[in-house]
Amino acid sequence: MPKQTPDFDRIDRQLLTQLQADGRISNTELANRVGLSQSACLRRVQRLEAGGVIEGYGALLSAAALGKPDTVFIEITLHKQSEAALDAFERAVAASPDILECHLMAGEYDYLLRVAVADSADYERLHRKQLAAFPHVARIRSHFTLRRVSHRLGFEL
Repeated sequence: MPKQTPDFDRIDRQLLTQLQADGRISNTELANRVGLSQSACLRRVQRLEAGGVIEGYGALLSAAALGKPDTVFIEITLHKQSEAALDAFERAVAASPDILECHLMAGEYDYLLRVAVADSADYERLHRKQLAAFPHVARIRSHFTLRRVSHRLGFEL
């Protein structure tokens, strides 16, 4: 049975659009922008949070300003795909502060990682000290980005 899309009304969509654009917006300003009272606005946002539609709030940091301007996507293939091997690899990834994202994939490789590095020497450090040492790794294939063409923080509602 296919997963159902949540049933949002126009106000829910406006709230989510506004919050995606500015997660620090005050409840007062948010209520004004969508035409609700402050209490009704707060109740709706709390309902969206409780329902898991809004997963959380955070600050977007500039990798370049933090000295890591280069993005690398890394394909990882494991020797085997047993539950124990997958779990061991995923624990190692979760313990690495250098890995920004990790996705279990279907297809030619098992995982796709996204990292930000200072330069090729920084990537070599990451490759030698972490990626190659992760459990059950059979192959590492890296793709360095030239520039980010598009980036969205959320969904069009």
